[in-house]
Amino acid sequence: MEGGAVARQPKREPGPVERTVRDDVEQLGDLVGVEPSLSEMAYALAREIDAGGGEDGKQLPSLNRELRQTLAQLLEGRAADDDDDLGDLGSPD
Repeated sequence: MEGGAVARQPKREPGPVERTVRDDVEQLGDLVGVEPSLSEMAYALAREIDAGGGEDGKQLPSLNRELRQTLAQLLEGRAADDDDDLGDLGSPD
């Protein structure tokens, strides 16, 4: 390739796990802070799971664990924000 051109890979359709993870992340709305990075990590892990887990599936358990931890971390910050949506309704001003 000349002039630093980057080879483009053909667009591929996401597998079932990646598609589900993307749908779940989309439901979160706008991503802030490290959430975009965590979501990209989750997509990559889901892609690997969809591809069979490498080494004849031997990596599936660790990929699944890592995906669960990444998704949990993504949701962790949201739980604190969502807990008090209506918490001030009972308090008089």
